[in-house]
Amino acid sequence: MYHVGMHDPRFDKLAKGLVSFSTELRKGEKVLIDAWDIPAEMTIALVEAARAAGALPYVQIQNARISRVMALGATEAQLDVSSSVELARMKRMNAYIAMRGSDNITEMSDVPATQLKLVARKMKPVLDWRVKRTKWCVLRWPSPSMAQLAGMSTEAFENFYFDVCTLNYAKMVPGMKALKALMDRTDKVEIRGPGTDLRFSIKGIQAITCGGKHNIPDGEVFTAPVKTSVQGHITYNAPSIYQGTAFDNVRLEFKDGKIVNATANNTEKLNQILNSDAGARYIGEFAIAFNPHILSPMRDILFDEKIRGSFHFTPGQCYEQTENGNRSQVHWDLVNIQRKDYGGGTIHFDGKLVREDGIFVPKSLHALNPEHLL
Repeated sequence: MYHVGMHDPRFDKLAKGLVSFSTELRKGEKVLIDAWDIPAEMTIALVEAARAAGALPYVQIQNARISRVMALGATEAQLDVSSSVELARMKRMNAYIAMRGSDNITEMSDVPATQLKLVARKMKPVLDWRVKRTKWCVLRWPSPSMAQLAGMSTEAFENFYFDVCTLNYAKMVPGMKALKALMDRTDKVEIRGPGTDLRFSIKGIQAITCGGKHNIPDGEVFTAPVKTSVQGHITYNAPSIYQGTAFDNVRLEFKDGKIVNATANNTEKLNQILNSDAGARYIGEFAIAFNPHILSPMRDILFDEKIRGSFHFTPGQCYEQTENGNRSQVHWDLVNIQRKDYGGGTIHFDGKLVREDGIFVPKSLHALNPEHLL
């Protein structure tokens, strides 16, 4: 996407945000920069930003095509070595920044599920240490394949990407705190819209704010439903890619928390995923999103789950911070957009209207509406 040697000042702005706001690097802290198929100039910008903060940068260069080949033939013994080496390094780090580019976002689609599970299982200690013990932030890098999925020109997508990723995320903090406080004291949630009529409880399960600290782009507050409380049905109007397969028009029906009926453009594959284990047919996350720049789905969940005026309702594993007792190898963020241009919709908490057609109604939440965030 970028010519070798070309320097873009937006690289420096993004790097500075990742170092100063997202990971808050301090003097003497060690940061691992995990660079996947991104321009050398961006990696250099991150190194220089870390050094400017007095931190010590370490760099790992990765390539998606090579990772695919390694995953195809990986063995338990080989992964035991990789995991122990990477875990030893991660234990020396205070922070982790991963920037992931790819010319083909479905590069891993022909790696057998058994191999993907093996790699994930063996590398899980590294992931767990990173998530629980370091300051971390993960983001995509713009590529022509992402532009294509978004239905945009390469240049237009690149401009969109930098607008989204260099947003002043600190502006989200007051509104997110107010939404968290409201969700923390809410019992019953009702969501209605075209093809959607959901009822569930979030009583006693804390809400978590996400405003640019761990993922960029960002902009959501999430919790989880009480596991057996979900009733009704939902039709997701954003397309999705999961395990390398494209899905459209996913519709789920719930009884006492369990998905009892599921259809999509690929109903057979959808049900295969939902039959992965017992927890895959229960919901592990409910999140309300509000990134003002992200308006349309592009089959990239790091972007799509933050779409302004959307929510996601996720089959599978719950997060540790929002424990609802659901365990699964699946965690599939499926998105429903409720803005007027997508058919509208409402969210009620304990009978009170909280959001209508993607716009927050209570005065305390107006700070999350686009005119305040842009």
